[in-house]
Amino acid sequence: MSVIPIKRALISVTDKSKLGDLAKALTAKNIQLISTGGTAKAIRDAGYEVMDVSALTGYPEVFGGRFKTLHPKVHGGILMRRDNAEDIDEAKQQAIHPIDLVVINLYEFEKTAADSSKSPEQIIEQIDIGGPGMIRAAAKNHKFVGVVTSTDQYDTVIAEIHETGGLNDTTRRQLAADAFEMTARYDRHISDWFATKYIGETEKNLDTPADTETTWPATMQINLNLQQTMRYGENPHQAAAFYRMQGEEERGVAACEQLHGKELSFNNLIDADIALSMPFEFDQPAVAILKHTTPSGVGVGESLAEAEAKARACDPLSAFGGIVGMNRTCDLATAQQINKAFTEVIVAPGYDDDALALLKKKKNLRLLVAPAAAAQPFGHDFRRVAGGLLVQDRDAGFPELDGWKVVTERQPSEQEFADLKFGWIVCKYVKSNAVCFIRHGATLGMGAGQMSRVDAVHLAHWKAQQTGLDLSDSVLASDAFFPFPDGLLAAADAGTTTIIQPGGSVRDQEVIDAANERGLAMIFTGRRHFRHA
Repeated sequence: MSVIPIKRALISVTDKSKLGDLAKALTAKNIQLISTGGTAKAIRDAGYEVMDVSALTGYPEVFGGRFKTLHPKVHGGILMRRDNAEDIDEAKQQAIHPIDLVVINLYEFEKTAADSSKSPEQIIEQIDIGGPGMIRAAAKNHKFVGVVTSTDQYDTVIAEIHETGGLNDTTRRQLAADAFEMTARYDRHISDWFATKYIGETEKNLDTPADTETTWPATMQINLNLQQTMRYGENPHQAAAFYRMQGEEERGVAACEQLHGKELSFNNLIDADIALSMPFEFDQPAVAILKHTTPSGVGVGESLAEAEAKARACDPLSAFGGIVGMNRTCDLATAQQINKAFTEVIVAPGYDDDALALLKKKKNLRLLVAPAAAAQPFGHDFRRVAGGLLVQDRDAGFPELDGWKVVTERQPSEQEFADLKFGWIVCKYVKSNAVCFIRHGATLGMGAGQMSRVDAVHLAHWKAQQTGLDLSDSVLASDAFFPFPDGLLAAADAGTTTIIQPGGSVRDQEVIDAANERGLAMIFTGRRHFRHA
């Protein structure tokens, strides 16, 4: 395996962590260091000698550092072919010396663009020009040059240089592949920002109406990293794997740490994704129990244990083998309740020591801990269809709760208002057509995935009856409007006194009249929450 010795290294990094370790290792092998502005200062501050790029090129950094490495002595030193006689002769004529190692990580464009306090001008300044050029040059010429683009690669590179004085063919090829992937991802972030944020912002500055449609890029690139292969997919005959989306590593179930239990299955991950996000929609301690991507029960309470008891009481039969999510650290009382029934997965922001010790006694129970940012809304929502991909904004937040409208003669009571808000949030996570019966911060019955809304009401009523739950004085939430009064009347017959729905049907007045005749209170939100998949 051929090793190319390293004599000169060019280093220019935004992330200066571990820079001292790298400089120490290279200096120990008598490798000359060449660097730019802040990186050169950091190397000197660490106690190592370094040549400024301006000394190499004979040209100062200009335009506030915008122009510093675009020079033949830099790019020529990287790109020259060491086994090509013409390249070697030209390099001698132009006084160009080989650069054998390029260590670069780029300006933090993605981080800056995500900061709402930054102006477009500040974001644009984080578009790196020279860095991607040098990275691509080094990756292209990987036969002779090593290219390092992440601090995660430092340890491997340092160890190999320490042992051999250079980098072998396999290492250089892998580093080049990583480099091209990184620059592609970097350019994608810039392209997406220009297409979806910058152009849209420019239009708004030109007095574009506030309801202007989202500007979507003509081309969308999605970069995924293999996280794990799986035993199978939704069914045993389907092969499957789990990929993490680059740029979203700290969000969603992909960011959770598994503390215990068997490897997560394909279906576990789908359910756990909802079990993670749903409880965090509530301010009070909340627990959601999921089965086949739909909640079988949800509860809020003064304590997590109270919330769990409410959630399980809604449908204890369906809760068997379910996925449990919560928005508070799992305590012993809650763990003891969960432990009474078979549970596949628990997702929580943390576990008390005694609760964790108890839960770990079940060897197959998967325990996930979710970092703070994991449950926050992020990115786009993708749905696969044959031949393409549907992309939409995530259905995040409930701004309509600040502007809902009572459309009936009777006003809801204070308790009904609280239950309406709770039910409206729950309903977003139930497959449409969806209705939920609610009372005192607990689900009583849910109708999910029905072809008609009145059937959803009947199903939710039947589910409550099967569990022995009384629907008297309950509230009902519907994810979309009632197209006819029949669903509302069925809910009233079941015991509901108050209803929340988006409104928007051509028969809204008929539904309102039916509510008034039965003495119901009803709220229109003006916004629906369909969930088809």
